[in-house]
Amino acid sequence: MKITSVECYKGAFITVKVNTDEGISGFGEAGLSYGSCQNAAWGNCQDFAKMVIGMDPFDTEKIYEHLHRHTFWGMNGGVTVSAAMAAIDIACWDIKGKALGLPVYKLLGGKTHDSLRAYASQLQMGWRTLITKLDRSELQFEPKDYYDAVKDAMADGYDAVKIDPCFAGLSREDFNQAYLKRGDNLKGAYPEALRKIAVERIAAAREAGGDELDIIIEIHSTLDANTAVILGKSLEPYRIMYYEEPTMPSNPEVFKHIKQKCDIPLATGERSYTRWGFRQFFEDRTLSIAQPDLCNTGGITEVKKICDMANVYDIGIQLHVCGGPIATAAALHVETVIPNFVIHEEHCANFKTDYQKAGKYAWAPVNGRYEMNDRPGIGQEMSEEAMASYARVVVD
Repeated sequence: MKITSVECYKGAFITVKVNTDEGISGFGEAGLSYGSCQNAAWGNCQDFAKMVIGMDPFDTEKIYEHLHRHTFWGMNGGVTVSAAMAAIDIACWDIKGKALGLPVYKLLGGKTHDSLRAYASQLQMGWRTLITKLDRSELQFEPKDYYDAVKDAMADGYDAVKIDPCFAGLSREDFNQAYLKRGDNLKGAYPEALRKIAVERIAAAREAGGDELDIIIEIHSTLDANTAVILGKSLEPYRIMYYEEPTMPSNPEVFKHIKQKCDIPLATGERSYTRWGFRQFFEDRTLSIAQPDLCNTGGITEVKKICDMANVYDIGIQLHVCGGPIATAAALHVETVIPNFVIHEEHCANFKTDYQKAGKYAWAPVNGRYEMNDRPGIGQEMSEEAMASYARVVVD
C-alpha cells in the first residue's frame, strides 16, 4: 500500500485526509485550530504531505522518523512541526485500522479500560453556554455562576469538572477593560482581590458538587511561580484533584518550586512537545498528571511513547483535547489502551455547532463516561459538510 495524495483542510479545524492506492483513506488532525496558528499548521501539513507521498502508511515509525529527522526543523522544531506530524500520523493509523478491519486501540495493545471517565472542562465559560462573542459575554463572573455551572455539568452525569477561576478577571468591566481594550488579560502577579474572588468561585463549585466532586484547577500558564504558590495554598482546603499549568512549562525547574511550596498535584503538557519536552518533568517527578495533546505533539506514535515513559514514573495521563471530533476520537483510542489513564477532557466547546458538524459520527459521553466503539480505524471521519465547506489543498 502506498500514499498517493494528501488533502489538507482548513476550517473550524485543521485536518488531513491521506489517500492510498488501495482506495483506503485515513483522517488526522493538527491541534492548532485555536490560538492564531491555524495558517502555520495548515501550511506545514502541506509541506510534510509532499514528503510522505509514495510511502507505506503502515510504516508509522518510519514516517515519524522521516519527518522528524529529514526536514531540518523536525528535530525540536516546535508545535507547528509536531502538529503537522501528528495529523499525518493519526491518518496513517486510521488507514491501518481500516485496512485490517480493526479499531486502532486493538493495534495499540487492546483495552485496558472498558469505559473512560470524563470531566466537564472550562466551566468558567459555563456548561452548554459558550463564548460566542468577542466581548466574552458568556463568561462566568459571580461565584453563584460557578455554582450553577457545576450543577449543570453534574446534571449531565459528570463527577469531575475543570475551572479556571482567574480567567474572567474581577468582573465583567475588569475583563472588558483588560481583554478588549488592551488585547490582554491578567497575568504574572495577580492582585489580592483576584486571588480572593478566585477562591470564592472554587468554594462555590465545591459547595455545588459536595464531597464527591473532583475539581481540577486550570490556570492557562498565566501566573508567575510565586503567585501560583499563593493561589495554590489558598485552594488547598477545597481538595483539588490537580493544578493545571500554574505557570508556563518552558522552565521545568519552576515547577519544582511550586511543588515544594504547594500541596496540590501538578499537571502540564499541552504546550510541551514530543517525549524530549516531557523528559525533565518525568525525571524530576514534578508532575502527577501529564497532559500531552495528541494532535500537537506528534500523533499516536509519539504520544504512546510519552504515556509509557510517564508510567515508569507513576505519572498519570489526561490527554489534552481541545480540537475537533478527529482529535477526540484519536485520544480515546490511546486512553483506552494505556494503564496510567486518569480521566478524559470533554471541552465545553464540543457543544458548539462547528464541532457538532465537523464529524461524520456522533460520539459523546453518556453520564460522564465514553464508551469505545469498534468501528475500524479511529472510528471518526470528517463529515461531507465539513469537507465541502473547508478550504482545501491537495498534495499529490
